[in-house]
Amino acid sequence: MGRAEKNREENRRKLWSLLGELPQTGPVSSEKISEEPREGYILENLILDLNGFEPVPALFVKPLEPSLPMPAVFYSHVHGGEYKMGKRELVKGWRGLQDPPYAVELTRRGMAALCIDAWNFGERHNRTESSLFKEFLWNGRVLWGMMIYDAIRALDYLVSRPDVNGDRIAALGMSMGSTTSWWIAALDERISVCVDICCLTDFDALVEEKGLDLHGLYYFVPGLLKHFSAAEINALIAPRPHLALAGKRDPLTPSHGLEKIDRALKDVYGREGAPDAWRLEVENEAHTETPAMRNATLEWLQRWL
Repeated sequence: MGRAEKNREENRRKLWSLLGELPQTGPVSSEKISEEPREGYILENLILDLNGFEPVPALFVKPLEPSLPMPAVFYSHVHGGEYKMGKRELVKGWRGLQDPPYAVELTRRGMAALCIDAWNFGERHNRTESSLFKEFLWNGRVLWGMMIYDAIRALDYLVSRPDVNGDRIAALGMSMGSTTSWWIAALDERISVCVDICCLTDFDALVEEKGLDLHGLYYFVPGLLKHFSAAEINALIAPRPHLALAGKRDPLTPSHGLEKIDRALKDVYGREGAPDAWRLEVENEAHTETPAMRNATLEWLQRWL
């Protein structure tokens, strides 16, 4: 193991340590509730046992006639204050995303996808975000840590499936799903490709712009700024392919912060000998996926996954 990889492993351990007290659970188990054909793909409704606290509903989609084992995408849904949507975004879409939904886009290209209900979303929505944040904090837990833990454990399930190629796993999401994607790609090298849409945020720039309240409570990790910048977290993904898509007019991702991250990651990927594996594309838009972003996402996945 070279020095760069040793440093990445040390930083991953440090990043994990900031995420609060996490569950200690055994192997992931799953139950298939139903399976049904949709137009162009097969939809499985699942219940996953990931954390020892509560069951985690999930959706898995795959092509009608897949070439096995399939490349797969761990798809993370948005926040948007739409707590009842959750995992259904994969098959229903969302107002800030292009049509058709990603379940259609991915399966028509031979990829499978898994999406879980994050804590307090979809079928897991039974309290306010602030009350969940406070309850966890009282018990030494961090909401974002618990959300990332579930995502990594869901990845355990995904790579265990015999119909999935565990060497060809991508992380993809918009907004909160974007942040989830680059965090889990930073922490887990089983993610071979990362695409994040509209939430690559430089923390210092967000503070300078007085934009903290634009992000939900889930987003905030105690002590994070003492140890990591957003660029330093994203550097843990290198040299794996990483596409970031952002809006120049998006207040959640101040543009001068994006420029700062871009400079840092160009340097990191250059030193890793993989300059083509990092790309930031910024559209003159706000917090929305544009047609150009959708095309870039699909092209990136087809190129690298």
